[in-house]
Amino acid sequence: MIQDATPEIDLALFGAMGDLAMRKLYPALYNLDRDGLLAAETRVLGLARQEIDGDAFRQRVEEALDKYLKPGNLDQQCVKRFIARLEYIQLDFATVEGYEAIREWREGVSRPMTVYLAVPAAIYGDICGNLEASESLDNQSRVVVEKPIGYDLESSQEINDAIGAVFPEERIYRIDHYLGKETVQNLIALRFANPLFGNQWNQNQISHVEITVAEQVGIEGRWGYFDKAGQLRDMVQNHLLQLLCLIAMDPPSNLDADAIRDEKVKVLKALKPFSRDSIGRDVVRGQYTAGSIDGTSVPGYLDEEGSDTESRTETFVAMKTEVANWRWAGVPFYLRTGKRMPDKLSQIIIHFRQQPHYIFDPDQRDLAANKLIIRLQPEEGIALQVLTKDGGLDKGMRLRPGPLHLDFNSAFPKSRIPDAYERLLLEVMKGQQYLFVRRDEIEHAWRWCDKLVAGWAERDIPPRRYPAGSWGPVASIAMITKDGRSWYEDY
Repeated sequence: MIQDATPEIDLALFGAMGDLAMRKLYPALYNLDRDGLLAAETRVLGLARQEIDGDAFRQRVEEALDKYLKPGNLDQQCVKRFIARLEYIQLDFATVEGYEAIREWREGVSRPMTVYLAVPAAIYGDICGNLEASESLDNQSRVVVEKPIGYDLESSQEINDAIGAVFPEERIYRIDHYLGKETVQNLIALRFANPLFGNQWNQNQISHVEITVAEQVGIEGRWGYFDKAGQLRDMVQNHLLQLLCLIAMDPPSNLDADAIRDEKVKVLKALKPFSRDSIGRDVVRGQYTAGSIDGTSVPGYLDEEGSDTESRTETFVAMKTEVANWRWAGVPFYLRTGKRMPDKLSQIIIHFRQQPHYIFDPDQRDLAANKLIIRLQPEEGIALQVLTKDGGLDKGMRLRPGPLHLDFNSAFPKSRIPDAYERLLLEVMKGQQYLFVRRDEIEHAWRWCDKLVAGWAERDIPPRRYPAGSWGPVASIAMITKDGRSWYEDY
């Protein structure tokens, strides 16, 4: 039996025929419906430029569910119920003509409307302004916007100003889908609910931190967008810095949205900027060349369709940075992200310091440090690597590393791990903002990244080449090796 577990809303989805909507948003909404988490009266209005009728739109969505959901997740009765929630309006987003159809769709309805902008950020302002001019909004209306918001600090401020002219900050939901992942939620619980970790979470007990977000894919036909952005703007400015904030922030006073986001902003303010010297020493940018992924040959970045063969845009970034505060002084954070990596992998490794006095086999001293491994993808989970005595009478006190492992799929076999967009959409419906990014977070992240981009330009540093299917330029290995450390590869 379906329970009205969340408030009923009207969802107006701009970009309703796009890749994000088809791959992520409709499957997420369907899963919420199937699990009884959509109110009975909740409706979804698709808005796009394509000339199709409502029946053809619903057929497209049904095909997307069949394509992107696992067969076991599809229940035909639920599919039928979900598809019945959908309506469609053809609309030119840039002109106010036609927006009155949204107002008419809302006539006589008191439930709040959530506007989801699954479109390029350049037209966020046009859409918000046209919604206001057509009197389609009220004082309950919310807006959800996707990253990246802008190209730099200036463009980000322009876009946020345009959105903020229509929606107050408390009704703006800026998505970073990494914040919706189950493991990220568990990271907050792990840190702040367990004294075992909470008491160790500082420079006295942690030697260094790694954050890796690796992609196997190339640019997937997005040359026009990606070549203007690059991996720093596309991944570091949002995903990696958000993960760094959750690792490094001080305990919030409570779990309210602003209490959490205030602590994240403090981390961003404390991030050390790169100097002219350190930018060459502690930052590596790369660009993939032809290579092989899973035994299949793939082209280099400059060989991709529509490419500019003179492009110096980076597809890989590795860096060593530091959070300059009392908790983390002297602890390096190694960040790494790239395209055409050997694996699709997102993980955080917390390296704890060794004991000050070591009494075991000197040849095994390199093993003598615990590691907390937080895996976001492909399989979400948390493992603590500890040392125990190797078994057997002939082993003496030889040590062996082994994990204390929490695999969410194994630990909760009867619970389906929700997709990040399911959680984020649910929190929007509930009006809760703690998983979303506040404007000042975005602006502090851009300030830090803009200085790095300016430093690259000033020093005229080109990207280093690396073959597709490798872990990036050799220089990224040298960067961490010179500190007596190495990247943690968990295959």
